[in-house]
Amino acid sequence: MPISGLGNSDRRGLRQHVGSNVFASVRQPAGHDARGFTLIELLVVLVIVGIAATAVTIQSGPGPQQVLHQDASRLMQRFLAAQNEVRADGRPITWVYDDTGYRFARRAPIPLTNSPVTQAAAAALPPDTFEGDELLKGRTWAQAPVQVDVTPRGAPVFTAEWIAAPLTVRLVAGNASVLVVRDAAGRYSVQ
Repeated sequence: MPISGLGNSDRRGLRQHVGSNVFASVRQPAGHDARGFTLIELLVVLVIVGIAATAVTIQSGPGPQQVLHQDASRLMQRFLAAQNEVRADGRPITWVYDDTGYRFARRAPIPLTNSPVTQAAAAALPPDTFEGDELLKGRTWAQAPVQVDVTPRGAPVFTAEWIAAPLTVRLVAGNASVLVVRDAAGRYSVQ
């Protein structure tokens, strides 16, 4: 009694030739189609899946609103750093901006002597623009040009006062818009 589908006596699906290719020596039984995929087919599918995954990853990058929000968050952190620097140093810091970027600046230190020559020389010095300071040095907007609207009007000046007037900085790039707000208590938020 046969145990397998081919049985012991049914060998018509097998061919045995001495010296022939190993893959050619085994034939499928009659009535059975080849099943499975070839290595080439699997590699083609993997390449297609890889290309599709790359396309999705590239398209799902941060949008204009997210990029502008990140710029606003970084600006808020730099506003806080400028305020702390003013409280430590005593010299007011001005935030200077345009549609390509921004920087912080303060006047050069005033010498301790009251000599008119020394005072005149100090007044002629260029302002400190924090080029050596990683937090307060000049920056470009990640998605320039950015329209900047400041309320109250004018360049914001950070002073050593503990209570500052409210400030709103509106950043607009294309259809994206973000607010950096300082309330009357000096707390910052990005909206």
